[in-house]
Amino acid sequence: MRILGLFSLMLHIATVCCTELTFELPDNEKQCFYEDLEAGVKIDIDYQVIAGGNYDVDCFVTDPQNNVLYQERKRQYDSFSYATTSKGVYKVCFSNEFSTFTHKTVYLDFRSGEEAPLLPDMNRATALTQMESACLSIHEILKVVADSQTWYRLREAQDRIRAEDLNERISYWSIGETVLLFVVSLGQVLMLKSFFTEKKTNVAAST
Repeated sequence: MRILGLFSLMLHIATVCCTELTFELPDNEKQCFYEDLEAGVKIDIDYQVIAGGNYDVDCFVTDPQNNVLYQERKRQYDSFSYATTSKGVYKVCFSNEFSTFTHKTVYLDFRSGEEAPLLPDMNRATALTQMESACLSIHEILKVVADSQTWYRLREAQDRIRAEDLNERISYWSIGETVLLFVVSLGQVLMLKSFFTEKKTNVAAST
């Protein structure tokens, strides 16, 4: 795709693990992602179709025993949260098998685990100092800002793709109109020329 040949993978090696990526999903194909997790780990999944067709995709999540934890069809975007009950490989799959000729561009944000404390001695059982409270408040605000920036980037990419598709269609329409105008003009010239040719022949015959 012209716009998003981007494949960004961000891993935070802390208590929380985050995978954020944008990938191409061709028509009549399915793509899966795998994550090996311990039991009792919270996972959060956000996805959105950025480009292609009706901006929809099938998505499902399975556990290590192949039980379906989440399944939605033809969704433009959605979120899913779950606390793992067993250790093993969890699978997140996206399917575009219902589409015969349109491929999609999909954004995926996969988060697992709990966020580590900002400070080593900060825990929920003790009262926070004014400095710790201020740090925690700033941290939460920055997370909201980061989520908002991600949302705006996705909207900007989606709108840009739509604008480029519209511009491409207008260009093709303009070229078609130009060709049609040329053909009509040529036809009118040939028609007028045939009128004068016939008149000249008739005059010569009468003489």
